[in-house]
Amino acid sequence: MRVKLEDVCERGSSNIKQSDIIKMSGNYPIYGASGLAGKVNFYHQEQPYVAVVKDGAGIGRTTLNPAKSSVIGTMQYLIPKKNVLPEYLFYVVSYMHLEKYYTGATIPHIYFKDYKNEEFNLDNIEKQLEIIDVLGRCKKVIEARKQELVELDSLTKARFVELFGDPRSNPFGFEKKRLKDTCKVITGNTPSRAIAEYYGDYIEWIKTDNIVSGILNPTQATESLSEKGMNVGRTVEKDSILMACIAGSIASIGRVCITDRTVAFNQQINAVVPEQYNILFLYVLFQMSKDYLVEDINMALKGILSKSKLEEKEFIIPPMDLQEQFSDFVKQVNKSKVAVQKALDETQILFDSLMQKYF
Repeated sequence: MRVKLEDVCERGSSNIKQSDIIKMSGNYPIYGASGLAGKVNFYHQEQPYVAVVKDGAGIGRTTLNPAKSSVIGTMQYLIPKKNVLPEYLFYVVSYMHLEKYYTGATIPHIYFKDYKNEEFNLDNIEKQLEIIDVLGRCKKVIEARKQELVELDSLTKARFVELFGDPRSNPFGFEKKRLKDTCKVITGNTPSRAIAEYYGDYIEWIKTDNIVSGILNPTQATESLSEKGMNVGRTVEKDSILMACIAGSIASIGRVCITDRTVAFNQQINAVVPEQYNILFLYVLFQMSKDYLVEDINMALKGILSKSKLEEKEFIIPPMDLQEQFSDFVKQVNKSKVAVQKALDETQILFDSLMQKYF
């Protein structure tokens, strides 16, 4: 039976601010966009419910919150009616991808009135339980695969510290040099949009969303330049670092990947072409130096790590044989990561196809 979302749930809201929670204490959890925000001495809902981030960062993120809990004001909650189970409603709302409804340029918002008419298939309670079980098992596999990737990244970082120590404090006394003395740094650009012939399918044009944390190489670009566009653009060949240097959040600045092909890239990216580094060592060195890379950035003005500031940063230069020893270790770990990522992608495809089938 096809139904509208507003037919199976009621919307609730909260006026609790994140700053209010600091003054509170209690035994009941209260949730925000990033998860558990604290404990308070009251709760909004007696039973489990679906919470949706309606303002700011993480907009559209959907969670299933436990009974006797609350949400802060950036969230709205959907209270299931008797004919729908909370877990079923959670999967339904997740499938709707509510972020597509956000409005507002500075601080985005989502309003229930905009998505309350979304339709989906509502099964009987017995069938809902069956669907919840299948999707739940699939989701557990996805989370397990993601955790494997986290642990493999931790293994790489642990080996780095074992061989090189903390790169900022440099306990082993390795030589340090400014980045501009060991690498070539290139800032990307955007060929004029007014000249249509600059855009085509000759070479990929990488943007910051193609630089994904935990993924070694840039993802496939959605836009490409023509041969003429490449000649006025900026390109690097295989085995260069691409670093996100302009972004809306401090978490995104300093994100890196290694090119496995020749690509063009936009002005939000600085490319680093190593001259005295093993590429895999440099890749992990940048990851280990995240706090150092962003320490001077003022997000109140604009989140920019300029080419000139990046070039002046000093980094350790261990002996090349030690860098290559570490590189061999990273290659072995990455083989495992590729296998895990492949399994994760396959499970995610299965999960998405099941969601489409059920809802």
